[in-house]
Amino acid sequence: MLDYAEVLWINMDTAYKPKNILLTGAAGFIASHVCNRLIRNYPAYKIVVLDKLDYCSNLKNLNPSKSSPKFKFIKGDIGSADLVNFILLTENIDTIMHFAAQTHVDNSFGNSFEFTKNNIYGTHVLLEACKVTGQIKRFIHVSTDEVYGETDEDAVVGNHEASQLLPTNPYSATKAGAEMLVMAYGRSYGLPVITTRGNNVYGPNQFPEKMIPKFILLAMQGKPLPIHGDGSNVRSYLYCEDVAEAFEVILHRGEVGHVYNIGTKKERRVVDVAREICQLFSLNPDTYVKFVENRPFNDQRYFLDDQKLKSLGWSERTLWEEGLRKTMEWYVKNPQWWGDVSGALLPHPKMLMVPGIERQFDGSDTGDSAYPLSASDSSQSKMVVPAPRNIQSTEKPSLKFLIYGKTGWIGGLLGKICEKQGLPYEYGRGRLQERSQLMADILSVKPTHVFNAAGVTGRPNVDWCESHKPETIRTNVVGTLTLADVCRDHGLLMVNYATGCIFEYDDAHPPRSGIGFKEEDTPNFAGSFYSKTKAMVEELLKEYENVCTLRVRMPISSDLSNPRNFITKISRYNKVVDIPNSMTILDELLPISVEMAKRNLRGIWNFTNPGVVSHNEILEMYKNYIDPSFKWTNFTVEEQAKVIVAARSNNEMDASKLKKEFPELLPIKESLIKYVFEPNKKTFAGGAAI
Repeated sequence: MLDYAEVLWINMDTAYKPKNILLTGAAGFIASHVCNRLIRNYPAYKIVVLDKLDYCSNLKNLNPSKSSPKFKFIKGDIGSADLVNFILLTENIDTIMHFAAQTHVDNSFGNSFEFTKNNIYGTHVLLEACKVTGQIKRFIHVSTDEVYGETDEDAVVGNHEASQLLPTNPYSATKAGAEMLVMAYGRSYGLPVITTRGNNVYGPNQFPEKMIPKFILLAMQGKPLPIHGDGSNVRSYLYCEDVAEAFEVILHRGEVGHVYNIGTKKERRVVDVAREICQLFSLNPDTYVKFVENRPFNDQRYFLDDQKLKSLGWSERTLWEEGLRKTMEWYVKNPQWWGDVSGALLPHPKMLMVPGIERQFDGSDTGDSAYPLSASDSSQSKMVVPAPRNIQSTEKPSLKFLIYGKTGWIGGLLGKICEKQGLPYEYGRGRLQERSQLMADILSVKPTHVFNAAGVTGRPNVDWCESHKPETIRTNVVGTLTLADVCRDHGLLMVNYATGCIFEYDDAHPPRSGIGFKEEDTPNFAGSFYSKTKAMVEELLKEYENVCTLRVRMPISSDLSNPRNFITKISRYNKVVDIPNSMTILDELLPISVEMAKRNLRGIWNFTNPGVVSHNEILEMYKNYIDPSFKWTNFTVEEQAKVIVAARSNNEMDASKLKKEFPELLPIKESLIKYVFEPNKKTFAGGAAI
């Protein structure tokens, strides 16, 4: 396979050709590999490095570049406007690749102002200098995948470049803030900006505050490897040379104004990485993996869609096993590369990030913060799980729920209901398709009941499933069945939130007849692939006596700002059909589902309010209670079919079984008024809302 530089020279006429590049932070880890690569592959480029040589920088990282007459190093801070302007003008810089940043999440919890100063203010100084000098043709801003926030544990599609930014820690918040400045300067002043967001990177030269080099150095010393929390957090890892090549591609082929994810779909749990490093050094993971107190907030998963960068010609080259072996061999050969880093190897290092002070630690720790270890006796899970700390009593609580679908709508609401009722619960960390991860959850949480609110419905709707069939099957069928099977093996009831969108009106169940489909009826709707998978898994779940299947339809809640709310959806459509349907008022029915778990109810249940309501009837209520000026237009099912990919299910469900168990259950229209429209009611005076 040709190296990208070789391919580039073949097609150089269409590529961007920089002359004088300023690399910020290039004595650090990633940027040093980029610098060395550019010096090696493009001898005509002049490379100027600006780095203040903070604790995680090392001039030795740039040894391969020092002999080049086109290389120049300047020690300085990007926060110095005079220095930055001077460099841009005197070095005739036309391209900036901005890597300089504080990046260690743990440090951001203790010294967040330093992150704001470096990551936001430093970036602002660079942008302003670019505006003033007016000579920059490319400004490549290096950001992080963490700006997207935590990815759904059951998501099968990664965050794409247009996904919402939802940072969860001070570090990622400052990176998101810097991105906003970069975007603003691009739009307001026409700066030719490009932004990258990357997964975790590993390889030679990395300062050992980061997990992989820390674990390697500890394993070399025969010391335990500290895992924050229970180690179930999932990360994607790219080898440093692959990432350097990605920046090479973006420099020459990236389009101004665009964002590029640098990622991989190959994910690994933190605890599995630790175990693999133990095995490289012939250490027993059950002995050397040590669970310690978690950081204040530890995102469970980051997952990127990397297709956009691949379309420019980049692809990951280094296999995980090969990259980890190369990294291990480098640290074995260079154990003193960073000098005394004993403070960085602590489970929770306390960095003294003082300007001008390199690699300083206070060296203190608060004693043994590890959880006592208990090994799973299951031959299938083969993992160490943390035992709970500060156990006051050996008495098992009467109820404890394990909920899957934390970031989903129903899953999130279930957690709030449990909190309101004082019920102990935890969210599952494992992926539904991974049996060993589910078993680890159950062994750790020790639940009495399991709720499955995870699943693929499509983004933004079920049309997505038509072009992502394997992903839909993986979660909706394989994942659900795996969870049901694991629960059965552990004697646990699983409450499964399914769908009633597996039926459609027919001659025996005509619209507005009051004749609804019953639990024992065979599904007759296969107009969408989503519905096919849900009907398929419902049929298979009949073989599991430990499952309670709840058929939810067109869910509605009192939160009219939620985009998944059926009322929110149709109030934003240009046109709507007007067909009566059974629907689920979550404010009334989700607490009932918790009660069903308490009663250990099983089998299939039509989980809707009795009766039907049409689109027009709902919108009329919306107009009367919320917005008297609201207007809408109807169109036919035939007209609707022209603008959607997959057909939609319309039906009435017979809720008499649920009504018999819960006589207080309200008919759909009464429930809408009580739980949705009355709480959101607005009064009007002179045409204005009060």
